[in-house]
Amino acid sequence: MTVAEALSKERIEELIKDLPGWSTDGRKIERTYDIAHVPGAAFVVHIAAIQDDLGHHSDATLSYGGVRVEISSSDLGGYVAEHDVELARRIEAAAAGHGAT
Repeated sequence: MTVAEALSKERIEELIKDLPGWSTDGRKIERTYDIAHVPGAAFVVHIAAIQDDLGHHSDATLSYGGVRVEISSSDLGGYVAEHDVELARRIEAAAAGHGAT
């Protein structure tokens, strides 16, 4: 089994540069999507399914008019690893199908 390694802020920025709207503070990657409330709830359920598929979980918060996603690795003390970026890529790929922008 490969042990995940925490990425530098510079490396994270490089890996997410093609993910519009995603940003990092060096400890997590995050994005807020604009989406209506009921479609947003369906999007959160889809995010949960993606997380289960990858065996990796993040925080997804539903609010009226938006969904906020924050991703980091608890096993790395809350830092970001490459599998966090993969999760963001999968979430981003699902967003348009829910009308999230």
